[in-house]
Amino acid sequence: MGCQEAELVSTVCEIYEKLSRLESLKPSKEVNKIFTQLVEMCVPPSPIEVTKLPKHLQEMRCKLIKICGEAEGLMESHYSAILGSFESPLDHLDLFPYHTNYIKLGQLEFNILSKHYPHVPTQIAFVGSGPLPLTSVVLASKHLTNTTFHNYDIDESANSLATKLVSSDADLSKRMVFHTTNIMNVTDALKEYEVVFLAALVGMDKDAKIQVIDHLAKHMSPGATLMLRSAHGARAFLYPVIDPCDLRGFEVLSIYHPTDEVINSVVIARKTAIPVHTHDHTRGTMFLSCKCSEIKPFNHGNMIEELTVEDLA
Repeated sequence: MGCQEAELVSTVCEIYEKLSRLESLKPSKEVNKIFTQLVEMCVPPSPIEVTKLPKHLQEMRCKLIKICGEAEGLMESHYSAILGSFESPLDHLDLFPYHTNYIKLGQLEFNILSKHYPHVPTQIAFVGSGPLPLTSVVLASKHLTNTTFHNYDIDESANSLATKLVSSDADLSKRMVFHTTNIMNVTDALKEYEVVFLAALVGMDKDAKIQVIDHLAKHMSPGATLMLRSAHGARAFLYPVIDPCDLRGFEVLSIYHPTDEVINSVVIARKTAIPVHTHDHTRGTMFLSCKCSEIKPFNHGNMIEELTVEDLA
């Protein structure tokens, strides 16, 4: 580890200690200041590979990701409640500090989806939509204006806040459906969606996220598209990293790493017709090989297409 990476890790550890000592992660001057410092440290491009750090740093990173996830959920609930107090909540979305990031991320994900799925999907599922479903709102209002979005969240209060945001919009209130359930209990309905988005905060550790991915692989229709959010470089201190080989049952099409203030990488994959070997070691299933071609840079605005996976034999 070079001096620059060591300094970064040291600072992240200091920030983690500060966060772990806080009585509450709800938005406040102190909380906002610490998270701003953390994001500013992690967003610039960095060669660090956080998944290869020593065990004690890996454990710290896992705890930090969970803290970030909890804080993000509390922040979204806070702003969703504020927005819901307006007569027309969607006219005031710019009150949310990261609204511009979601507009950029929505444009990015729409561009990626359009490149690999040239049809206009009639139904999309968003798993882990939360109290402030900005991705669904941005895509539904700006890019996919005839598509129905089925938003899944395990938290009833989150769905209640989210429903209030779109209830006054005559169009979106018809095309935004909210389901309060654990996605692991959803089976046949998953076959109805041409595209499934998996939010970054669904499965805050690697094993939990892989369980969800395996479930989607089992129940999505062959040929359907899965879009996930991952992280790259120092940004992996903030969100879990999804590797291509974690997506068994899917053909990974591309991974995009934004280099601007949009934090999440975007992974797009296609459900294959080949049986998938899942973590329960079910008999009669097959291992999917993860055949990755050489990394090829692909200039697309501020994105890099890291890799393309060959067709599975």
